Amino acid sequence: MNQPIIKDETLNRWFNGYEIADDVRSLREEFLDLHIGRGDVVLVCLPNTAAYPVITQALWEVGAVMHPIAATTPELELQQELDEHEYVASIVGQELVNAALDDRLAIVTALHLQTYPLLHIIRDRQLMGNDARVPDEDDLALIMNTSGTTGKPKRVGLTHGLLLNGVEHDIESHKMTALDTTMVVMPMFHINAQAVSILSTRLSGGKIVITNKFSASKFWNQVRDNGVTWVSVVPTIINILLINQAANANYSDDIRLRFVRCSSFALPLDKLTAFQTRFHTTILEGYGMTETASQCTINPFDAPKVGSAGKAFKTDVEIMVDRKIVHAPNQLGEIIVRGDHVIADYLDPHPNSFKNGWFLTGDLGYLDEDGYLFVKGRKKDIINHGGEKVAPAQVENSLSQLNFIKEVSVIGTPDSLYGEAVTAVVISQGQQAEELERQKIMAHAQATLANYEQPTRIFFVEDYPRNATGKVIRLKLREQVMSNLIRSVG
Repeated sequence: MNQPIIKDETLNRWFNGYEIADDVRSLREEFLDLHIGRGDVVLVCLPNTAAYPVITQALWEVGAVMHPIAATTPELELQQELDEHEYVASIVGQELVNAALDDRLAIVTALHLQTYPLLHIIRDRQLMGNDARVPDEDDLALIMNTSGTTGKPKRVGLTHGLLLNGVEHDIESHKMTALDTTMVVMPMFHINAQAVSILSTRLSGGKIVITNKFSASKFWNQVRDNGVTWVSVVPTIINILLINQAANANYSDDIRLRFVRCSSFALPLDKLTAFQTRFHTTILEGYGMTETASQCTINPFDAPKVGSAGKAFKTDVEIMVDRKIVHAPNQLGEIIVRGDHVIADYLDPHPNSFKNGWFLTGDLGYLDEDGYLFVKGRKKDIINHGGEKVAPAQVENSLSQLNFIKEVSVIGTPDSLYGEAVTAVVISQGQQAEELERQKIMAHAQATLANYEQPTRIFFVEDYPRNATGKVIRLKLREQVMSNLIRSVG
């Protein structure tokens, strides 16, 4: 108990088991005094902090449910969230107290914790609350919002049983032990940080380093100074670490990451190979989502297949074409999953997302002859170009091979002749003229893509509209392109 187990990089402080237990006890007692108990939902709006695991544990000990949202949530959006759903309480930092209160009849409690100097609990007095009780496996533990990159986010309810199963699968597939130290660089209101990094590490007895957010210039120093053995990231972070001068300067050969877990979309071969060679580690690519309490597939340590999301792990994964499961390899269709860590329904009705015990992910992909999953993008993102179906991920993976491209997103825009034009929206390194880069993009596309997949429009931008986890919001990007807010060079 006196060993350091969680570090808050912002505070530059390690907390041992006694200190974490003291903070949990203080919070639990406050929840009991405020009559927050079994089944009561508490909204948490905080930045990445060592207090997150403390709040989670204290809420679960009284049987309450945590719903974390981004600390950068605008005040109006926070108020709308509180108005739409019955939150017995909200937990926020000082800067959001007035917005969360918003003329509500409430009790405001300021609590000093070791892991968070001044925490505010706003207890809605119009809601009775329930008695505290140790939760059952089927009781809700977490409510999380989906990414919402193609529409309004869905609310996902994860029970204690689903989370436990998912986390145990993570521990086994990643070979986690008490000797591991992970570093959290992903936002803590996201399933990646909550399940893959925090819960799995706590259950396996390892240590956790929590950063406020990813910093390329600080990353390798943080890994080295804290003895980090693995970290979970997204491909964008891989790309940034490869090209950021400060990151490359701060890396040294005495750093030994056991692996880097990467998910969200597949890395191009050249960038995966470059990262592994430059930083002397292994990238493990996987596939999962909020609805599955983290992962469904993962590349095995001893047999990874580049470009794939790996093989199913403690999950049934199939491909559905025309609402029927197909067993032949290399058949492109919707990815469907089921397992002891997969939800059976959303908190709000979405019946079209489930069929005969399967969760229909909305993602397109195929299983090869060896059972490896290849993810090709979202069904809603598919571009209909003259009757040919174009998967944006296929085009993005090809164009990402160009070293002057920092990031690329491919969308469909209206075309009078073909219905939709394949439109590449590029974030460039900015080291050469855009017209020259456009020509290189077209030449590379002609050499690597089918005619109907080649982009006919190219736009250069400084950044994309993104959600709180950094994912591109394609609907907004398309709107910006269509409203001429982005300068075209095509």
